[in-house]
Formats: sequence, structure tokens, C-alpha cells
Amino acid sequence: MIDHLDNLLRDLFMSQIGGLPDEAQVRFQPPDEAWRNHVTNLEGNALNVYLADLRENRKLRSNERVREMTNGMVNEAPAPRRMDCHYLITAWSPASVTTAVEPTADEHALLYAVTGVLAKNEPLNPSRIYPDGSAALNAVPELIRNADLPTQLLPVEGFPKYAEFWGTMGVNHRWKPAVYLVVTLPVELEKEVAGPMVTTRITEYRQTGKPETAEVWIQIAGTVTNPTNKPVPEAWVHLDPGDYTTTTDIVGRFTFVRLRIGNYTLRVRASGFDEMSLPIGVPSPGGGYDVQLI
Repeated sequence: MIDHLDNLLRDLFMSQIGGLPDEAQVRFQPPDEAWRNHVTNLEGNALNVYLADLRENRKLRSNERVREMTNGMVNEAPAPRRMDCHYLITAWSPASVTTAVEPTADEHALLYAVTGVLAKNEPLNPSRIYPDGSAALNAVPELIRNADLPTQLLPVEGFPKYAEFWGTMGVNHRWKPAVYLVVTLPVELEKEVAGPMVTTRITEYRQTGKPETAEVWIQIAGTVTNPTNKPVPEAWVHLDPGDYTTTTDIVGRFTFVRLRIGNYTLRVRASGFDEMSLPIGVPSPGGGYDVQLI
């Protein structure tokens, strides 16, 4: 997931800041001696976008669990954790200082441009940066493809160990100003199989000691999906005989209550799909009342 954020930042800077036509001018390696040597071989200014720290964002932690159904089985996953990615973005010029050339001024101008672009695009959202339907957008994981990623630009407290950071980059390295950026990413946790979806509930009422008074009522449930197995909300679902009618919820689920044992016809209709009609038994030996529209 972090690599997709890296690519997003690089593509954002290259597309919205002039003078950065080459990926070699926006890189993520440590700003050490190897980086300085890299810069001297460039024909233009460069940005070093260094991921300096990773921390959990506990304010956004949730104990919620998310459920979804696949092939009749319920999968359950904890809500994603949130991880803060701390970037230090520095500007570098390959020019040497002369009486006529002051590379630091160019670096300051580039930092200003970076700040403006980030401010204009916060919170970062891949669907607003990449063209709709583009290969670049489709390559972004679905979890963040159309998500507003919480973004902190130039936090007032600054990077807490900036002097120590530059102290690790070599004995001859001088402190350089940096744009401090924090972007929060979700950390998707593995799904677990919770078990099969309950589709039938049978309730029997009787007077104690009088089996002849037994009365059986049945509740059934199912899911309406499209040809790619995605849920179809607000589909019309009808059951005959008895003239039972309902609609599916946001995850394509429907239910009927107080049914008698017997044979029924289940009809489903939704905009953009052919109407489906199929015979079912209540209760069903297989327990399935799902419908896939075409």
C-alpha cells in the first residue's frame, strides 16, 4: 500500500510542478551521499521524498468488524487500522554556487511549489489525481482508490527529531529545510470465515403436552447479486402464493417471515436486469434462496 502512495506523490509532483519531467528527479531514497551524487548528474532540480517514520494513528482505531458474504459463507474482518506515513520532502539543485548562481533560491522556490500542490490536493484522493478509468487509477488498491486519505501538511510541531535525522546522513551534510507531510493509510487486516449465512429459521409453537396444537412458522432469507456477484440493492422480490413482497437492502439481502411449509415461486426484478422466476421449497433442503440476475 505504501508503494502506491509513493507513486501517487511522484505522479502528483511531476504532473503539477514544472521542471520535473523525469522520474529520476523525484525519488524516495535517503538524502545521503549517494543521493547527492545522483543529483549532480541531473539536468534539473530534484525532490527527495523520504519516508522517515511510520506510526499508528490510534485516534482512528475502531473495534468495528465488517461482514460480507461470498458463496454462502460469511467473511468477517476487523476494521482497518490506520497508519501515519511521515514524509520529509527536500529540494535539491545540481548547480554549483557562483557569484551569478544561487542554487538555494531555486530549491526554496521548488519547496514553495510543493507546498502549494499539496495544499490544493488535500486530502489526497487517487480518483481526483488520476484520470477516470486510467491504468494508473486501476492499479491503485480498491480500498484507497476513491478514498480521501487524511493529510497533514506542515504540522505546527514539526518533525520531532529533525537534527538527529540529518545527523545520520553523513558528516558533511548540512541541515536543509523540508516540507513535512503526514498521510494516513488504512492497514487492511486478513478476513476470517465466520461461518455460513443463516438463511432459514423455523419456529414451532404448541401447548405443553398437546402435539396436535403445533403451529410451524418459517423465516427465509437470501441475497440478490449481479453477474459479477456484487449485491443488488432495492431489488423487488415477490413470493407466491401468499402475495409476499419486499425489497433488498444495501447489501442485497431480503427476508420473508411467517411462511408455512410448502412450495413457492420466487420472483426478482431490478432495473437493468431480466426478471427472474424460480420455484423454491420452504424449507429448502440446501438452505439457499440466493438469486443471481442476468
